[in-house]
Amino acid sequence: MKSDSLLNIVIPVFNEEKTTISVLNRLNNECKSIKNKKIIVVDDGLYDKTSYLLKKNSKLYSKLITSGKNIGKGGAVILALKHINTGYVLVQDADLEYDPSEIPRLWNLVNDYDIEVLLTSRMFGSALTRVHYFWHKLGNKLITFLSNITNNTTFTDIYSGYIIFNRRLIDEKNLIFNGWVQQAEILTHLIHNSLKIYETPISYNGRSYLEGKKIHAGAIVPVVFSIFWTNIKLFFVKLKREHVI
Repeated sequence: MKSDSLLNIVIPVFNEEKTTISVLNRLNNECKSIKNKKIIVVDDGLYDKTSYLLKKNSKLYSKLITSGKNIGKGGAVILALKHINTGYVLVQDADLEYDPSEIPRLWNLVNDYDIEVLLTSRMFGSALTRVHYFWHKLGNKLITFLSNITNNTTFTDIYSGYIIFNRRLIDEKNLIFNGWVQQAEILTHLIHNSLKIYETPISYNGRSYLEGKKIHAGAIVPVVFSIFWTNIKLFFVKLKREHVI
């Protein structure tokens, strides 16, 4: 990969007035070594003070995209992809569960090993990780296990927040899930479209429910559905292509 390749850092924001500007400041400070980058913020139907703070601190990002209504994290990612034509994409949540200081290390790995998809993991390695909720971890292991069986992979954590992928591997027109579920859908597409896929440890400072964590056990069902549905759809797309050839 060319060392001057563009890194697009996408930040979906929905009512995160306490952390959004801190995240943007951290990104600008910690990622100075990445010369060719764009920080793209997606306003996902904000109605708190975050919108005001973003306009006041416009120098902290390259582009602000406004959805006009709340379309979920997945919808915000799709909207951002429509504005990205080249380079690589990394999604940064508008909280500080994932440390932006990790990004230069991840970007160096992508460059050094010509990686097309780099997934991170909170489940192995020497990275510092805040203790998980037991049922969250069990749920994560379940969906990761089902994803690995379906996609013939050996990931340890398919819902780690940091994934870097080559923009050309995803056609946003093929993405149908708008919420948190979408990460499993995107990863399934990436697995089918790339051979250079890697995984690396990541530090993690997960929030408690009192601190604003929103994911509950019920999220497992739509994630599993998205994994199987996307694989079925891609199977028939492949079958159709082979028939045409």
